[in-house]
Amino acid sequence: MSTTLRRAVLQDAETLSALGARTFTETFAHLYPPKDLETFLAYAYGLERTRADLADPDKASWILEHDRQAIGYALAGPCDLPHPEVKDGDGELKRIYVLKDHQGGGRGSLLLNTALEWLERHGPRRLWIGVWSENHGAQRLYGRMGFEKAGEYFFPVGEIQDLEFILRRG
Repeated sequence: MSTTLRRAVLQDAETLSALGARTFTETFAHLYPPKDLETFLAYAYGLERTRADLADPDKASWILEHDRQAIGYALAGPCDLPHPEVKDGDGELKRIYVLKDHQGGGRGSLLLNTALEWLERHGPRRLWIGVWSENHGAQRLYGRMGFEKAGEYFFPVGEIQDLEFILRRG
């Protein structure tokens, strides 16, 4: 059994779209009414949006595979978080998920470090991450990596508005 990480390409759009919807559902479905979840998944993880992300030269996605099955992914690119100090050239870790059955063993850290290294491939720069206010484990992890809370905003999932923390490093 082998685990590999590779940069995603346009031909991976269907895989990433399905994996994104599955990991979000595994992690957060219990928080939302089915209609709100369905609306959000169609918008956030739809095939068109996934293809657009993969085709954007300013963004990068990676797929973590175990025995040739996609089990996790990350997406990074220019920061578009709603914070007044975000500047052109700032980077953002936009998404990072691993299927529950495959969490642990450093898989998430591999994705995270790969995305952060890519974001800083041309040298250090200010990096941002949005994280759900109740995801204390992720907040601790990002804190150990030098990220600090810089603000907050409401993240819409259908009609639900989740409190999201904005973290910054650099």
